[in-house]
Amino acid sequence: MDPLTNLPPGFSQVAAHATVYRSGAYVVVQTLDIPDHKSPYFGVGNANYIAGPAGFVQNPNSIAAQNYVLKIPAQPTCASTTTDTALDAIGVATNGVVFFNQYAAGFTALTSEIITFDQYNGHPAQQNNYHYHKEPVYLTASNPAALVGWALDGFPIYGPKNPDGSTPVLDICNGQFSATPEFPGGIYHYNVTATAPYLVGCYAGTPGTKSN
Repeated sequence: MDPLTNLPPGFSQVAAHATVYRSGAYVVVQTLDIPDHKSPYFGVGNANYIAGPAGFVQNPNSIAAQNYVLKIPAQPTCASTTTDTALDAIGVATNGVVFFNQYAAGFTALTSEIITFDQYNGHPAQQNNYHYHKEPVYLTASNPAALVGWALDGFPIYGPKNPDGSTPVLDICNGQFSATPEFPGGIYHYNVTATAPYLVGCYAGTPGTKSN
């Protein structure tokens, strides 16, 4: 049996960049967390190096392979109460890069870190684990309504627009319920925003687990 046939719609995109399989009630994603686009954080001399954008200030870290394992509910449901996101990985993008929440270390604002984001809104942490805190513009450049990944509670994350081009009206977790190309019958999902919380403000469902 093709292991991708037992996955929720859209996970095949992640499977092109990571090991993805179903394990009981969960989808397991094992990713090296290496972006499939260029970045100054690959370092001069690397084939994937590119100079940073205007105003960019490079942090001292670099991109290195990780061993993230995320267990994500395959059939998510909204919980009776929301759950705060934690530092480190809160989900995974369709290109296998992990998402972080809207905070820097110590749950402080991202203000001082934003200038260290490369042209795709990513940068590596002290463990050299590359991640996105904000819209992964590499994935939304051609379609602002595209599926860009999955939160740790199993709900999908989409770009800043609805499929009809309208701007989503979102709840406190940065989510809404509506139809999407992958879920024409409708599903709760998150949309990225230009302002905090950027990706997932809180988990509407029950989050799975992650390790690195």
